[in-house]
Amino acid sequence: MRVSTQARPCPCGRGDDYVRCCGPLHEGAPAESVERLMRSRYSAYVLEHEAYLLATWHASTRPAALGLAAANPAPSWLGLSVKRHDTEGNRAVVEFVARVRYGGGSAQRMHETSRFVREDGRWFYVDGDVGA
Repeated sequence: MRVSTQARPCPCGRGDDYVRCCGPLHEGAPAESVERLMRSRYSAYVLEHEAYLLATWHASTRPAALGLAAANPAPSWLGLSVKRHDTEGNRAVVEFVARVRYGGGSAQRMHETSRFVREDGRWFYVDGDVGA
C-alpha cells in the first residue's frame, strides 16, 4: 500500500485530510455509513491498499486477490463523484462515477451501482453493475 504520513487531501474527495478521513477506516475503524465505506474503498484503490479492499468485500463474492500492484499499465485515479446512496435496513446501494486513466490514454468514466450489506455492525461490498 502506498501511504504517506504527510498531511494531504484524502483521495475520496470529501476535502478532509487523509489521516482524519479514510485513514482510520483503512486502519480498521468501521465505516459509519455505506457512503463512507464506498469512499474509503475508492481511496484504497488509489493507494493500492488491496488488503483493505478484500477485508471490506463480502465473503460470498470476495475474490482471492486483486493484483493491484501488478496492473500494467497502472491506473491513475482522477476523482470520484457519488451520485446517490440509499440504505434500507442492512442493505444499501451506492451509485458513483470514478474517473481513471490507464497509461497515457484518455480519461475514462467508470459508472457503477454497487450493492452493500451490513453484518455485525460493519458494511461490506457485495457486487455492482457497471454501466454507462
